[in-house]
Amino acid sequence: MIKTFRDRIATGETQKIRIRTNNGLTGYKIVKFEVVTINPVSSSPEAVLKIFTTESTATADAVIDFTVPTLIASAFYENHGNSYDFGGNVITSDTKKFNQDLFITCSSTDGDMNYHLELEQVKLAIDEATVATLKDMRAS
Repeated sequence: MIKTFRDRIATGETQKIRIRTNNGLTGYKIVKFEVVTINPVSSSPEAVLKIFTTESTATADAVIDFTVPTLIASAFYENHGNSYDFGGNVITSDTKKFNQDLFITCSSTDGDMNYHLELEQVKLAIDEATVATLKDMRAS
């Protein structure tokens, strides 16, 4: 089953995507992460959106540092002149399974951005659910 989330996020903001379940046996993987500015005809907007597994490590800046273990996806959007790059350069951890809420951040030169996120629902074994939960608790 695919769960879809789409919303508008302001620069400097952190939004929570609620996916946590009571027993933690339902996990997710990122299938698609796309971004686009709310004003595509603007002169030259640039933006970085990032997805984290913990709120305490979610930074709404333009620095993409994959040594941060809770950063699981990033998207870079740019539009210079007539060269549109919808979705930009997207990097996700396609093997990472998570069962806790996600946190999306935005850093943009042009204000608000739109995002579209698709998550694939996966069944987690008890040991996988425990590991996924403990990793996020330890990283906070």
